[in-house]
Amino acid sequence: MTSAQNGQRVRSGTNTSAPLVDWGLAVSTAQRLVRPGPQVSRSEAEAAVQALRRLADVADGHVRELTGLDPIGPLPPTRVVDRMGWVEANTAGLAALMSPLLAKLQERRSNPPGPRVAAVGARVTGAQAGAVLSFLAGKVLGQFELFGKPGGELLLVAPNVVEVERTLGIDPGDFRLWVCLHEETHRVQFTAVPWLRGYLNSQIAQIVDSTELDPTIIAQMLREAIKRVIDGLSRNEEVSIIDLVQTPAQRETVDRVTAVMSLLEGHADVVMDSVGPEVIPTVEHIRAKFTVRRQGQGLDKIIRKLLGLDAKMRQYRDGATFCRAVLAEVGMAGLNRVWTSSETLPTSAEIADPKLWLARMNHELTTG
Repeated sequence: MTSAQNGQRVRSGTNTSAPLVDWGLAVSTAQRLVRPGPQVSRSEAEAAVQALRRLADVADGHVRELTGLDPIGPLPPTRVVDRMGWVEANTAGLAALMSPLLAKLQERRSNPPGPRVAAVGARVTGAQAGAVLSFLAGKVLGQFELFGKPGGELLLVAPNVVEVERTLGIDPGDFRLWVCLHEETHRVQFTAVPWLRGYLNSQIAQIVDSTELDPTIIAQMLREAIKRVIDGLSRNEEVSIIDLVQTPAQRETVDRVTAVMSLLEGHADVVMDSVGPEVIPTVEHIRAKFTVRRQGQGLDKIIRKLLGLDAKMRQYRDGATFCRAVLAEVGMAGLNRVWTSSETLPTSAEIADPKLWLARMNHELTTG
């Protein structure tokens, strides 16, 4: 399916339930703005695609062995995509994720605009979404996309993987398996812990229910958020618009979601680094080089802050620190208690201080 066809499909599929965003325009905007991938021959491109598909299967075995987690039922599919393929998949996911909020906004409009004004607003929002997606499309190496399709799907962005391995001067085979290990861990997390997806969806629903819908208040919050982000840049503070536009009612729920995402990302980082040099001989070299890349430079660093991607980096770091501390104390079987239920998930405070989570789990064992 071409990008244009997919854009039309997204537009027609969401226009009645979410007319506040022109998702088709988001796709076509991203198509105009997305940077081309690295120059490769047809045979090089085909070889990279085949290697990533094969290494995703290899990674699955390593992840199951390392984590002790076994998926329930068949694994969601693996797709090796280009940058626009990633945009299309994530546009569909965003449309599904945001449809409850957009429907709520539309229902509560006291003075709905006329069709022409509404169409212009939808196009503006769609263009903005497309611009953000075009930036991210050149950064993401892989992803377990959770919302677009039932069961999710594993996406591996071939041109980005090739570009990074060339830029960093690292072994392609080792790096591709290393990337697959991280993304495969996410697929195993959600397929071995079936309640996890529903839990995240319920938290998102709570955020939607508590969203402030007064346009004047939203505009005021955005203006203040942008000012604080710009001020924070001069002081090198880790702050983003996403951090600042939350209402007080949302912060507790966002805190729970942040803790879960920190756990998921940190757990995946620990797994990808745990295979050892017998599986990935250059794993330490890759980690050292890749850590520098994650920090970003110049304009890229500013955009990352505005979009909240620095918060994503904190999730990798803090979640990995939590997982390593727990592993050192109680091993993988002890760490796997986090997957028992939503009650055993760590809080943000426990992510920051793993001894709190260990003490709580020990208390439950001795009193249970």
